[in-house]
Amino acid sequence: MTTLFSPFTIGDLSLPSRIVMAPMTRRRASHGKIPGELNALYYAQRATAGLIIAESTEVDPFSAIDVPARPGLTNDAQQSGWRLVADAVHSAGGRIFVQLSHMGRTAHPSQLLDGRQPVGPSALRAAGTVYTAEGVQPYATPQALDPAGIASIVVEFASAAARARLAGFDGIEIHAANGYLIDQFLRDGSNIRTDHYGGSLKNRARILLEIVEAVSAHWPVNRIGVRLSPTNPYQGMYDSNPASHFPEIARLLDPIGLAYLHVVEPPAQPGEHPVTASAIRAAFAGPLILAGGYKRADAEYALVTARADLIAFGEAFIANPDLPQRWLQGAVLNAADKSTYYSGGARGYTDYPCLELVEN
Repeated sequence: MTTLFSPFTIGDLSLPSRIVMAPMTRRRASHGKIPGELNALYYAQRATAGLIIAESTEVDPFSAIDVPARPGLTNDAQQSGWRLVADAVHSAGGRIFVQLSHMGRTAHPSQLLDGRQPVGPSALRAAGTVYTAEGVQPYATPQALDPAGIASIVVEFASAAARARLAGFDGIEIHAANGYLIDQFLRDGSNIRTDHYGGSLKNRARILLEIVEAVSAHWPVNRIGVRLSPTNPYQGMYDSNPASHFPEIARLLDPIGLAYLHVVEPPAQPGEHPVTASAIRAAFAGPLILAGGYKRADAEYALVTARADLIAFGEAFIANPDLPQRWLQGAVLNAADKSTYYSGGARGYTDYPCLELVEN
């Protein structure tokens, strides 16, 4: 019977378990959006995961260097910082992909260099507010990208992918979820274009397919993953028919031979049917990772019923660097301190105790 501790192979990468550490923004990069020793320790502590997917990492070279303290992968210093992280994880016996993202309309003008403005598929403002150096601010109305601007962003993803290879990662994940730029193109609530990047589903997915093709110049396709969030309303996202649209996106991705498709959708309980995940499973023949607040029992159920191949966990990994070992031994989990999720520093980041320390 398949369990969380059954081994799995992604492309040519062998994983000791199906327990994936989900990508989670923690705002711990140093000045210049550069990962450092603290980040390396954080990820190395969690190297017993079957696979780590490192946090959302900027591909936009015009993203401001400090606020918020999210990492980038656009220059030599950032690349060297990520090399510290990848080397630390590998020294601890782990495997790590990095998630590449562009904020699109969810960036604030104060977070961009040279007086640049946020961009998106259409001039539609995201709902809600964004954290800035001046405090919480409403989102700005983005500039609708022209084809030349879209082409530049595709190049930015490819450049970051090349740097990820040089930094020593095992693979990359394209962030096409949670209201960031690619997701803004995919969903018809944020994309009302009438050119060949809007309208039909195939047109809305065009930028994603172009990015996958561009990054494959630097990575074998079986080391490239894609993350989707068909029903996540975060940042005012909406799609008129996710149950139809996202399986079609999966069908467009299926022939490529990706490392995996990573879908954010809350777990289905016995007798329930996911809104989109089951249809995506039928449309995509490659490995499928599910995420979205899974507990251990939910995860085991998804695996034993073949709804997924791997499960990604977020909050549980924040508070439990040795999560697989705790589950293997049936140990009590540490509780996460949510007040420290984005607070900076070691507290609530690298100071959660491992099982051996608790027992001793």
